[in-house]
Amino acid sequence: MDINQLKKAAADEAAKFVEDGMMLGLGTGSTVFYLVEAVAKRVREENLHITTVSTSSRTAKQASDLGIKVIDINDAPPLDLTIDGADEIDEHFQGIKGGGAAHLLEKIVAINSKRNIWIVDQSKMVKTLGAFPLPLEVIPFGSEKVYQRLTAENLHPEFRLTEDGQRVRTHNKNFVIDLHVGTIEHPHILADWLDHQTGIVEHGLFLDLVNQVVIGKESGVEIINAPR
Repeated sequence: MDINQLKKAAADEAAKFVEDGMMLGLGTGSTVFYLVEAVAKRVREENLHITTVSTSSRTAKQASDLGIKVIDINDAPPLDLTIDGADEIDEHFQGIKGGGAAHLLEKIVAINSKRNIWIVDQSKMVKTLGAFPLPLEVIPFGSEKVYQRLTAENLHPEFRLTEDGQRVRTHNKNFVIDLHVGTIEHPHILADWLDHQTGIVEHGLFLDLVNQVVIGKESGVEIINAPR
């Protein structure tokens, strides 16, 4: 199986957790693309009535085009379940997200959800976080000063660039700075420090949030419950 088949297998399994009448959060990314397809199939075939909020305009459009009701999170009651991908998950079920520069919106949806499921292929499961660059969403004003502060802390920041060399802009028109730290031994300590840095809107450490992880493996799909 190639990596896309593993992603699809995990997404198809996670779609089984969706129930009629749910208020559902939909994440962002390549694995979530398969999830939306699977949920839409269930909506059609089983006549499910669900309402969703999305963490990106791309996911919202895909869901809406497939006949899934999408509303703004400001108009939504507490979410029953959010299903999203992840860029890394360590052995303690802590995660890094933001490869698609949507981590601020993803975290807003996640913290407003009663349950969170992450869907990944087996390559995303790691012993320790950090090989995947840690994304920060940073406001443009003073961003160079934030960059200098991060450099002084030996966090190896880099502004994320588009293919034509322009700085990536998030949904909210902010910049993305990726930290190439290699290994994050104490994610809670780093998260706390980043939370107190003026100019950083949000970071991609998703800590103590996930309830279940659905993993697409060569041997089949595995569902792991996080110790929450």
